[in-house]
Amino acid sequence: MMAEVSVVLVTAGGEEQASLLAVKLVEEELAACVNIIPRIRSVYRWKNEICDEEEFLLVMKIRSSVFSKLQARVRELHTYEVPEIVRIPIAEGLPDYLDWVRDNSR
Repeated sequence: MMAEVSVVLVTAGGEEQASLLAVKLVEEELAACVNIIPRIRSVYRWKNEICDEEEFLLVMKIRSSVFSKLQARVRELHTYEVPEIVRIPIAEGLPDYLDWVRDNSR
């Protein structure tokens, strides 16, 4: 059985991109809440080069059933060729909070 609520992690290259994604996804009710964690450091390989970049991490709380729509919308809005979009199912949490997430993402 799929968990009803999930956390989705997305990285963005700057504050403007992160804010745009957060506002759009909450306005469109694809995410109930988006936390923006500024200035994380990401080290990764891209096209045979080692990259060391400052990014912003978005932590989204969603109803799991909207993940496909959220993923498609992030791809439309994102500036990266291959953005990080990963879903982590929530096994347990404060029932009132999980109800709020379900009520605010459709």
